[in-house]
Amino acid sequence: MRNILLLASGGGSNVNAILNFFKDREDIHFPLIIANSPKSGVIDIAKQHEIDVLLVNQQIFHSEIFIDTIDFYKPELIVLAGFLWKIPDFLTMKYHNKIINIHPALLPKHGGKGMYGLHVHEAVIANKEKESGITIHFINEKYDEGTILLQKKVKVDKDETPETLAARVLKLEHAWYSKVIDSLLKK
Repeated sequence: MRNILLLASGGGSNVNAILNFFKDREDIHFPLIIANSPKSGVIDIAKQHEIDVLLVNQQIFHSEIFIDTIDFYKPELIVLAGFLWKIPDFLTMKYHNKIINIHPALLPKHGGKGMYGLHVHEAVIANKEKESGITIHFINEKYDEGTILLQKKVKVDKDETPETLAARVLKLEHAWYSKVIDSLLKK
């Protein structure tokens, strides 16, 4: 059995897409979803899929003792799906090239602290970018600077709004994140 831990802060649509992609795979197990807000929609998704949720605060998450919780599940991969907190260095070192993230832009553009959700799409439009997309990457000690695993692009239309761009980028996220996870598990 190969364990994957999921971390999410928001609505959980990527978590739901991942769980649905792997639902018939007996070799893949999602023992825990880690969330950082009691209002996260991902909690309801976890209930629907009968997966335990661990709700963490900043103090617990950034405490080195938290690594014991992660280690308990012996994860083959740790998948960030809209998780907004920076991952502590002790985790990035121990799980080097085992933690992946998806970013709603073509890194290295429009990445870094504070660049999430509509902030990213607003920046893309404000900079008059001709294209945007997704970047799936390993994480390291810096926001959005880890090794890139995959990028997929969409054209930015002339009359684009942050909301319309977000919707089109989210479709790419749902289409590609699970495939990259699957390919990493095959290595």
